[in-house]
Parts: sequence; structure tokens; C-alpha cells
Amino acid sequence: MCRMIDTNIQLPIAFDMVATFVSGVAGALAAVRRRYDYVGVFALAFVTGLGGALLRDGIFLQSGPPAVVRDSRILMAVLAATVVGVGINQLGRRLSVVVLVFDSIGLAVYAVVGADRSQVAGLSTLGAILVGAVNAVGGGLLRDVLIREEPVIFKPGQLYGLAAIMTSALFVSLTACFDGKEELAAIVAASAGISLRLLAVRYDWKTRPLYWKDWKQHRGSVG
Repeated sequence: MCRMIDTNIQLPIAFDMVATFVSGVAGALAAVRRRYDYVGVFALAFVTGLGGALLRDGIFLQSGPPAVVRDSRILMAVLAATVVGVGINQLGRRLSVVVLVFDSIGLAVYAVVGADRSQVAGLSTLGAILVGAVNAVGGGLLRDVLIREEPVIFKPGQLYGLAAIMTSALFVSLTACFDGKEELAAIVAASAGISLRLLAVRYDWKTRPLYWKDWKQHRGSVG
């Protein structure tokens, strides 16, 4: 039997740091690809790494100052992401592939972290799933707006927003069934989310436009 969620349990800060770091690397690499300077690379790493968390803390939870200004380790994760992003570029890696991998990891881990923090704050099950998804996609949304690209979450594509929602929902479900094993629930849910996102890209699993006529036109333009 699944139990009621214990709202006194919260995932360790390491989950926040991992999510911030990998999302920040994706943002830094996007900035490097657009030939930004060091300030621009750090700014985009900051927005991508922490945008979703700032939306979570500032709009939904409102539990005091955001985590980034309460724990310097989170800001250090952004600095590390900036350095790593620049370093990967210097090594001549294929940026599109690396961005995809880091973005997928950040998406899934932040979905878990957002849902966890929402449960601790006493939000409902659906509320926790919503905030987890917003936490996951918020940084990427702000990044795309700043670099003047149509946000990925708004376009038919390879299970971006849907992957965030499913990861958040899976974590909420598992925390109710894994008695006292929230970290295990987080690892399982995040792994599933990362796998879903990467498999969607690998096998081109896509959402489609609302109207069938638009879908046929989309498919024709791609072909």
C-alpha cells in the first residue's frame, strides 16, 4: 500500500546542485555556440541553470529568499557550469549533442527537485506535479526568450514538456509508495525522465500540432 507523503522530508541539496550544474552547462554551451563573451556565457548559464528554480521559489512556493541567495553552493554550481561549458568548446566537442545530453539531465533532475520542494511546502499532488514541470522547463524557456528563439516547449517536438510532466508525476507517485526512500524515488524518476527524453530524440518520437492540417504541413516542410 502507498502511504501519505511525509512533507517533512526533503531531498539533499546535492540534487539542486546537480540540476543547476547540468542545466547551466547546457546554457553555457548555447551561449558559446552564439559566440557570446564570458559575461554572456555566465549570464545564460545562470538563467538556464536557475531560471526554473527562481520561478518555483518566487511565484509558487514563496518561502523566503530563493535558494540561490541562501546557499552559495548553488551559485558555485553555475560558475562551475560556465567553466565546463567553455572547456568543452575548447576541446572541440559536438556542441549540439552535448547540449542535448546536459539539457535532458537537467530537465529530469529539476522536475524531481521541483516536485520534492513543492511537497515539502504542502502543495497538493497536482500542484507538486505542475511546479515540478515548471521548475524543469523554466530555465530553458527563459534561455530561449533571451536568445530570441521560439521556446522549445511551445513547439511540436521530441517530448520536452511532456517528459518533464511525466518525470514529475512519476516522482510524486513513487514517493507515496517508497516508504522513507525519497532519494531512491528521485533517482528512479530522474533516470526514467532522462531515458525518455533521449529515446524521443533518438527515435524521433514527437508531439504534433493541434490540427491535423498543420501536422501534415509540418511533416511536409521537414521532408
